[in-house]
Amino acid sequence: MIANAAIAIGGIGLFLIGMLILTDGLKSLIGNSQRRLLAGFTSSPVSGAATGALTTAIVQSSSATTVTAVGFVGAGLLTFPQALGIIFGANVGTTITGWMVALIGFKLHLGTMLFPVLLLAVLIKLFGRARTAQAGWALAGFCLIFIGLDTMQSGMELFEGLVTPADFPADSFFGRLFLVAIGIVITLVTQSSSAGVATAMVALGSGAITLPQAAAMVIGMNIGTTFSAMLATVGGSAAMRQTGLAHVVFNLIAGAMAFALLTPFAILAGPLVDPAVPGSEQLALVLFHTAFNLLGALIFLPFTRQFARLILAVVPEDSANLARHLDSALLKTPAAATDALAGTLSDCCYKLLELLQAALAGTPERRAAYELGMVGEAIGKAEHYAADLQLHLDPASDQSRFVAAMHALDHLRRLHRRVGQTQRIQDIIEDEELQDDRHEFLAGLAIFTRDRDTGKAEADFDALRRKLRAERRKLQKSGTLDAALLHLSVEDAIARIDGTRWLHRCAYHVWRIAVLLGASVTTAPPGEAESPEKTAAREADLD
Repeated sequence: MIANAAIAIGGIGLFLIGMLILTDGLKSLIGNSQRRLLAGFTSSPVSGAATGALTTAIVQSSSATTVTAVGFVGAGLLTFPQALGIIFGANVGTTITGWMVALIGFKLHLGTMLFPVLLLAVLIKLFGRARTAQAGWALAGFCLIFIGLDTMQSGMELFEGLVTPADFPADSFFGRLFLVAIGIVITLVTQSSSAGVATAMVALGSGAITLPQAAAMVIGMNIGTTFSAMLATVGGSAAMRQTGLAHVVFNLIAGAMAFALLTPFAILAGPLVDPAVPGSEQLALVLFHTAFNLLGALIFLPFTRQFARLILAVVPEDSANLARHLDSALLKTPAAATDALAGTLSDCCYKLLELLQAALAGTPERRAAYELGMVGEAIGKAEHYAADLQLHLDPASDQSRFVAAMHALDHLRRLHRRVGQTQRIQDIIEDEELQDDRHEFLAGLAIFTRDRDTGKAEADFDALRRKLRAERRKLQKSGTLDAALLHLSVEDAIARIDGTRWLHRCAYHVWRIAVLLGASVTTAPPGEAESPEKTAAREADLD
């Protein structure tokens, strides 16, 4: 009996390893496609739910989908209500594993046949390159899932007649509650609701439990996933805690509805299940699992905005903290961590531009020095976060967004230093010859901070920095001549050249920040590398 139990437990282990490898392979194989799909098709909570379900079904990981959504919120690509739609959909999408197990595992019994395929998959992983290797890794995970399922079934078959439904709590209110608790414990131990559901299917197939008992356990498994989600958010950012709380509340309410529907389900499923048809009970169980998650999503979706306000009231956003999106929990998913980094740089940018605009207008805020210090502190935290993120980057993945964020970080640090040069700004304000340039700069800043359109700002400040560069070079020649002819004092000539240079450098930094922020949050495939001619023209601003 101990040997039989060891076989069944080993089967669960193989199933879990298979799930991990399959998810890892699919995530690497799909790469940024999941990001683009989620961002491109999420315009509302409803479309978010649809894309969340689809991408979760593809990558076989609701946590990966949820973390990506958190990164999007941090980068400003999605609102929190839109992200909630993705979370609702992810709960539905994760049930696809159960369908795969029920339709293939219990119908076809592929475990033994997949051993040669497993060897082939491992060889592809060992000798393949890039995406081919990842495809082999995903295939290996797929094989292990069904080999593990067959192993579980072999172990459980030996318990047939020894463990019966009578050994579990009776089909009463409190008995069902106890079964829900068992399901929660199984998920906490395995850290995978999919493995728990597969275990319940095997137990159901061996006659150890009845369909209503299995359904109660599946409710517990669905609720059990929220515990690991909550633990992952402890000490995390507000966005992570908001997401974790939303996940818990959604699963608890969906679980309560499913618990109330257990009796109707048992009545309706009874005539539909044919013991002579292999896998019919398992299909009924998976249908129940998908149905109550789908029902929960359909009930929540019309009230997503109200639900979002409730979550935000319980876990408020710390909007004053510019580094609030830099969550270490996101580092395990570099794409989401890059989104959070880009969002932080964007927040720092707009706050810095507001301070620059007030300083150039001659109306600095009373707390300008304090707020400038806050921006500097946030930039410092972003630099440390970027260093940690670099250690988690996959060399085979697209790193162009991270590189763009690094360049934006450098320009922000340089612009931050210039905004603190109050005397030079005052000299520009007092120089009558620089007023046109100053007002043009202020107009560009006003539009950028109001519209937050990096594309328009890129064009506006590109034109302005070109104009200022030409004026600066002209002034460097004429200013020296004017001083020599006593039209200007040497001090005034130097101050005017310095003021023009200062405006030019600031316009250059704002232009580059606009370009790089757009590149760091994009969901489009990486573009072509910058040409040497364009690089040389851009670097001419630094001479």
